[in-house]
Amino acid sequence: MTTPAPCLRPAGTPPRPVIGVLCCNEMLDRPVQTVASRFVEPLSRIAGASALLVPALADVLDTAALTDRLDGLLLTGSRSHVAPWHYGGGRAQEGAGDEQRDLVALTLAGRMIDAGRPVFGICRGLHELNVLFGGTLIDTEHGRHHHPDAETAFADLFEHRHDVALAGDGVLARLSGARRIEVNSVHRQGIGWLGPGLDVEAVAVDDGLIEAFSARPCGADVLAVQWHPEWGGATGGADRAFFERIGAALHEAVLAR
Repeated sequence: MTTPAPCLRPAGTPPRPVIGVLCCNEMLDRPVQTVASRFVEPLSRIAGASALLVPALADVLDTAALTDRLDGLLLTGSRSHVAPWHYGGGRAQEGAGDEQRDLVALTLAGRMIDAGRPVFGICRGLHELNVLFGGTLIDTEHGRHHHPDAETAFADLFEHRHDVALAGDGVLARLSGARRIEVNSVHRQGIGWLGPGLDVEAVAVDDGLIEAFSARPCGADVLAVQWHPEWGGATGGADRAFFERIGAALHEAVLAR
């Protein structure tokens, strides 16, 4: 008779909340689902959550069943862009698209919000949530909110930084204790019209581009930022506070079930 393996979770320790992390469709030598590890690590270390990677495969994913099992959702950044026909544009698109991700993000995020579960967005995730709420996107390729050299090494992309002003009565200002912070930035889409029901959390100091928003439409957080708080491990300041808020919102969602 074999000896049972010891329990990895001490008795009486509550299970960690589970947050879905949406993947992207990419092609290596075959189609694969991908998500950068840097998005996952702060969810465990700072937010105290267990991450469940969600495939961006609209034809096979049961978003209703998944919503029942998730305590929250993070829509990550990506190298692809939201297709313009999702927000009233034409079918022509600049840059790489990921239609399967578009469909899963908009459907799953909508279900999660309706169910009163927190949903967070980073970069592309901010774009997806703005579109979900009825907003539009603009091309920022020739602006100052991305690294201008497409040939720049990946490790240097996030060195492009600028200041954003935080709304005085906003979530991010309360979390960070600041009214102005410096953020990194690498993107080629941005918010055009803000979706109805979303509150501005941050704007770029140099040109007023909306860089963060929040809402609580069904009793749980919707919070998204244009910059990348996960870059460098979210070691302090507003970056760490973003993941701390994810953790608090997830635990609130667990208690509300």
